[in-house]
Amino acid sequence: MPRRQGYALLIALVAGTAALAAAVAFATTLLSGTTSAPLPPAETQAAARNPVAPATSGPSWVATWTAAPVGAEKGTEGGFPGRTVRNVVHTSIGGDVARITLSNLFGTTPLVVDQATVNTRPVTFKGAGTVTVAAGGRVVSDPVVVPVAPDSDLQVSFRTPRGGGPVTYHGYTHQTSFLIDERGTFSTSNWRYLTAVDVRSEQALGAVVAFGDSLTAGSGSSTDANARWPDVLADRLGGRYGVANAGIAGNRVVGIGRGTGGQSGTDRLDRDVLGVAGARIVVIALGINDVQQNPQEADPQRIVDSLRGLTDRAHARGLRVVGATLTPFEGFATWTPQRNAVRQAVNEQIRSGTVFDAYVDFDAAVRDPAAPNRLLPSYDSGDHLHLNDDGYRALGDRVDLKSLDRDRAPRSDAL
Repeated sequence: MPRRQGYALLIALVAGTAALAAAVAFATTLLSGTTSAPLPPAETQAAARNPVAPATSGPSWVATWTAAPVGAEKGTEGGFPGRTVRNVVHTSIGGDVARITLSNLFGTTPLVVDQATVNTRPVTFKGAGTVTVAAGGRVVSDPVVVPVAPDSDLQVSFRTPRGGGPVTYHGYTHQTSFLIDERGTFSTSNWRYLTAVDVRSEQALGAVVAFGDSLTAGSGSSTDANARWPDVLADRLGGRYGVANAGIAGNRVVGIGRGTGGQSGTDRLDRDVLGVAGARIVVIALGINDVQQNPQEADPQRIVDSLRGLTDRAHARGLRVVGATLTPFEGFATWTPQRNAVRQAVNEQIRSGTVFDAYVDFDAAVRDPAAPNRLLPSYDSGDHLHLNDDGYRALGDRVDLKSLDRDRAPRSDAL
C-alpha cells in the first residue's frame, strides 16, 4: 500500500518550553477500574476518551489507530516480567502530538509499566514515567510531542518490570510486532496492552470506526501490507477522517460463539466505538458469524434487531451509522442452504433502508456474478469466507464517501 510522505518535523521544537506547556494542557486523567465487567457507562468513557469537539473549536483528539481488546492471551498468566513489548501499528491520520491508551481489561493483577515510548519519544502518565494499570482497567497517557505521519508505521513500546497477567491482547493482527528480553528480539503477530493511539488534529473532522469481525480485521490479507478494507478507506479519505479499526476475528453481534471472537458487538459497542476519540461515524459490518458459526442464529430477525439496537445506541450519542451487507461464503465448511437463506434475509432488510442511515453493499462488491452465493475467485483468500488483498480493496473502494456525510438524509442507499 503506498505511503504518504511523512510530516517534515512539524513543530521542529519551535519553542520547546511552550510546546511542552501546551502538551501538558492537553493532559488526560488516569483511567482505571476494578473489574472487567460490567463495562463503564458510555458517558464515563466519552469524558475519558475526550471525543472530538466541533471542527470550529480548534485541534481535537482523534483516533489514528485502534485495536479492540479480544481477551486474555493464553500462557501469559505471569505476564511479561522484565520484557519490552513493541507494538507496530499503522496510522490513518497524522498529527504533532499523540497519546496512547493501555488496557489491562482481562488482567487479574495490576500491570506496571516503567518505560513507554512512541517512536522513541518518552511517554508519561500524570507526569510520571511509571504507571500502574489496575486489573480490568486502562490508562490514557499524557500528550507526547512527536511527529506522527499519516499512513505510516508507528512503534509504541513499553517495559513491564514484573508480572501483570494474563496479558490483554489482540491476535491475528496481520502486522509484525516484537517482544524483547535479555535473549533477543522476537517477532509476534499479537498487539498487547495497546488499544489506541490518538493525535491532536486541526484538519480531521473526526473518526470513522470500522466495527466488524475478521473481514474488518483483515483475515486472509498479507502481513504488513496494511491491506484491510479500513486501511483502503483511510487512504481514500486522505486525512479528512481518522479510521479506527474495531474488527475482531470471530466476532458476533448477537452472542458469543465457541471460538476466540471476544465480547459480542452488542456488549463491546460502548468501549470499542462510542469510546473512540473523535468518533463521528461507525461502519457496522457484523452478522456473518452469527449466521455461520456454532451455535448458529437461525432467526434473521434476531440479527437484524441486534443491528438496529447498535444503530439506536450510536444515534443516541450523535453518530452516523453505515451498515454493510453480509458477504457470501458458499464453499466454507459451515455453509448450508439454510444458513445462506438467513444471510440473504438479513441482507434484504439492510437493503430496504430500515436498519442503518445508509448501507454499503459488501455482498455485491465481492460475490461471483456467475455464482452469487460464492466469493469471486479472484477475491477469495482460499477458504471461501475470507478475502485476499484484492478482495479487501474491493470492499474499501465500495464505500461511497458521500454516505459518511453526516448531513445526508437518513436511510439512504450508500451506492
